[in-house]
Amino acid sequence: MSDVFTPIKRSQVMARIRSRQNASTELTLISILRVARLHGWRRNQLIFGRPDFVFRKQRLAIFVDGCFWHGCPKCYQAPRQNREFWEAKLIANRKRDRVVNGHLRASGWKVIRVWEHDLRRKNVGKRAFAKKIEEIALIVADGQKPANE
Repeated sequence: MSDVFTPIKRSQVMARIRSRQNASTELTLISILRVARLHGWRRNQLIFGRPDFVFRKQRLAIFVDGCFWHGCPKCYQAPRQNREFWEAKLIANRKRDRVVNGHLRASGWKVIRVWEHDLRRKNVGKRAFAKKIEEIALIVADGQKPANE
């Protein structure tokens, strides 16, 4: 079925839709941080790159990356329609992630990125994810640097 709007009008309509954040994944990480008794984090802080969680005292920024929007190597499936657009979008998102990581690290921040699929119930108990939570706990407790990704 063809679109009822012109491409310009569709762009305007879509641009007006505001994100509700990645609420389910962030809420899952909140519950994990609470169970791990990790306190002191804040959300919606005006820090370069807009991290999902910030531990200001420890200068730790945590990003929850959506598997689709950031091109997860395990989960990402390119849309069949408008491939050129989505390829360019994914490349721009990954480039922005690298720029944000570099800027924050150059400013003395530690950066941890968590994939959306890591927060699914079946993955939360897995060793790789447990290591990320331990890494966060060490930084919060000791101020140690995370392993580079």
